[in-house]
Amino acid sequence: MQKKINWAVSSLLVTAFVTGCATSNAPEGGNQATSRGITAPTNEIIFPETGSPNVPYTQGTSPSQVKSTNAKSSAQPTPSRSAKSGLANRKDVQAFADRVARNNNLDRDWVLDILSRTELKPKIVEAMNRPAEGMIWGQYRPIFITDKRINDGVKFYHTHQKALERAYNQYGVAPEVIVAIIGVETSYGQNRGNWAVLDALATLAFDYPRRAEFFSKELENFFVILNETKLEPFSYKGSYAGAMGFPQFMPSSYLAYAVDFDGDGLRDLWNNPVDAIGSVANYLAKHGWVQDGTVALEVKIPTGNTAHLQYKHTGRLVPPKYSVATLKAAGVQTYAHNSNKANLFEFEMEKNNPAASQWWLGFQNFYSITRYNHSPLYALAVHQLAEGIKARK
Repeated sequence: MQKKINWAVSSLLVTAFVTGCATSNAPEGGNQATSRGITAPTNEIIFPETGSPNVPYTQGTSPSQVKSTNAKSSAQPTPSRSAKSGLANRKDVQAFADRVARNNNLDRDWVLDILSRTELKPKIVEAMNRPAEGMIWGQYRPIFITDKRINDGVKFYHTHQKALERAYNQYGVAPEVIVAIIGVETSYGQNRGNWAVLDALATLAFDYPRRAEFFSKELENFFVILNETKLEPFSYKGSYAGAMGFPQFMPSSYLAYAVDFDGDGLRDLWNNPVDAIGSVANYLAKHGWVQDGTVALEVKIPTGNTAHLQYKHTGRLVPPKYSVATLKAAGVQTYAHNSNKANLFEFEMEKNNPAASQWWLGFQNFYSITRYNHSPLYALAVHQLAEGIKARK
C-alpha cells in the first residue's frame, strides 16, 4: 500500500481509508477479516507497515496445518512481566479464559496469569476509531512504488533467492510477488510493529466492542500459538491490530497458512524471512494463485467510449467475471487472449478528472492478492512493485 507519509515510523499513523473494500489476511471462511486475519469494514482498507491488519476475509483456520497439538504442557511459556494490570479481575476476561482453556485444552490458570499481566492500550482504540481517509491511486502509488523500495526488494530477492525459487517450485507463486508483498507490508521486515501482540489483541477484544467478537477469537488463536511455540508471551511484537511478523499475519492466518519453510521445527514469521517467504506463498496458493498466470494489464479506452462502464468494478471484490472478448466488444483495447476472464478497474490518478484515470484488467492472480488485503489499490501496488523488482534483479 502506498502513502506519502512515513508509515514505517509509527503504526498508529496507519489509518483505514475508504476504497470500497477492506483489508484482509485471515483464514478464508473463518475470521471476518479483510485479508490476513483482520476484517475492516467493507469500505475501509488498513495500511500495511503501520500495525494495520492484512487478513483475508475468508481465511479459515485449518487445524491440519497447525504444527503442534493443543495438549496441556508443563512447559508452557512463563510471562516475563512481573507487574499485574488487574485485567484478569474482570468477569468478561475470566469467562474468556474459561472458554479458551476449554476449547483448546489449555491450563486456565496459565491463560489468566498471562492476561493478568496484559495491558490495555487506549491509543490503539483511538487509532481504530480514527476516521477513514479517502485515497486515490495517484496518491497511493507513490507510497509504495519508489526506487528505494524496489532496490531493497532486489536485495531481499538476492539474499533469499534459493528460498524464493523453492517456494515457486512448491507453491507456484512468482518470487517477485512474494517479495513485493513483504515489501509493502513491512519494508522487507524493517517495520514489523512495536506493540506487544497480547496488549494489542486484548485491547481490541475487551475494550473495542465494535470488533470484539473478531479480536476475541484472534486473541484465543494467539494463545494457541503461544502454546505451540513455547516462547515468552510478551516477546511477540506486531501492529496495533495484532498483525505479526514479516508478512503481517493475524493469528488465525498464522495457524492456517504459516509454514516451517526452513525445517528447523518452528514457524517463525517474526525473525525468519525464509518461513515468511514460504508462508506468503502458501497463503496465495491456497487462495487460487495460478502459476505463471497474468496478474494485471493496463488497457486503453477510446475517447468518448462509454460502453465499458457497465463492466467497471464497483463494490465487493469478486473473482474475474467477464471474458476479455466481452470487454473488447465494449471498447476495451488489450492484447489479452479473448477467452481469459478478468474484472475491469478504474484507478484515479487525479480527483475529479476521469480523463486522467488508468484502466486495468485484473485476472485471477490479481484477485488472489486481494485475498491478502481486500483492496484493488493494494493489489496493483504489489503488482507494480513486483514488476519493478523483476526488471532490476
